[in-house]
Amino acid sequence: MRRKVTVVGAGNVGANTAQKIVAKELADVVLVDVVEGVPQGKGLDMLESAPVEGYDARIVGSNGYEETAGSDIIVITAGFPRKPGMSRDDLLLANYEVVKSATEQAAKQSPEAILILVTNPLDAMCWTALKASGFPRERVIGMAGVLDSARFRTFIAEELDVSFENVTAMVLGGHGDTMAPLVRFTNVSGIPLSELMDKGTIDRLVQRTRDGGAEIVKYLKTGSAYYAPAASAVEMVESILKDKKKVLPCAAYLEGEYGFHELFVGVPVKLGRRGIEKIYEIDLQPDEKAALKKSADAVRELIEVLKQKVQ
Repeated sequence: MRRKVTVVGAGNVGANTAQKIVAKELADVVLVDVVEGVPQGKGLDMLESAPVEGYDARIVGSNGYEETAGSDIIVITAGFPRKPGMSRDDLLLANYEVVKSATEQAAKQSPEAILILVTNPLDAMCWTALKASGFPRERVIGMAGVLDSARFRTFIAEELDVSFENVTAMVLGGHGDTMAPLVRFTNVSGIPLSELMDKGTIDRLVQRTRDGGAEIVKYLKTGSAYYAPAASAVEMVESILKDKKKVLPCAAYLEGEYGFHELFVGVPVKLGRRGIEKIYEIDLQPDEKAALKKSADAVRELIEVLKQKVQ
């Protein structure tokens, strides 16, 4: 049986996610979008690159969800992108309806699938998808910490002029301005970051990580990041489909872990064939706990807004 992944949203993030999945031959892909012709055209274009690139995964575009039936994973990227001066929170109500509709239709066709959310504001959209799908919490996951950690690792590697591969970092909390990079767990080939740069430099890189998405939006002016978000989503897809059991920071629905209840928060999890197979509770220091709580509180505020507006 060939594996199948549905990618909802044929914009920059969705199209790049779909392309990377087929190029890695992880699964066949159904690319879904409401704009007639766009997913079909992009899907066909990617399919025609297969003989050149040397892969045999199939990709097809669709405006409906019938062809997505039986998907192993559903990646939802659909939604409105950020514009200059716009926070992820501004997108809340606009993207709620998009994600709710997409989740309901995709989940109906693939009731055993695992949902990966990419649409912003990420943590609130995860909550939306969980409620709309009725799936158990281990099968609804948000792509946030993988991207945020990748940005932190990038800035550290550039600052120290070392290989990106040698940098290990972990960013927890909500996917937004209150995210919590854990400096204590960040190192270069095992060497603690605090031994390689001073506090002022570390603080500057932490802040740049928090502003990572906004920095790209400022440059692009009419769009937001898509190469790194797509790569991050595909890393999650690969860990699940190959049952690699990678430990990655992802948005997970917490039911008591870290002291939070009924809330999606970025924490380290084990990703395998069943989705989230374990949530790791790290023993945090007081300042780290405070940072994570601040981030979780910001997410809770968004959820309360949603509850008031849509229920």
